[in-house]
Amino acid sequence: MPALNTQPNLGDADSFYEALITAHRDLSEEESHAMNARLILLLANHIGDRTVLDEALAAARPRGLG
Repeated sequence: MPALNTQPNLGDADSFYEALITAHRDLSEEESHAMNARLILLLANHIGDRTVLDEALAAARPRGLG
């Protein structure tokens, strides 16, 4: 069963970060939030493993909030 990989795994991470920021350029705050939501759902669908996604949700939630 796959587990959430939290180790660096993205080739050229700086370039991806730049592309992500560029994709948000000229969007309103509402449009930016909507784009993030769509991106999360696309990537979650690509991952496709509910256990991994549950681990990711838990890891991303601020500590002390449950």
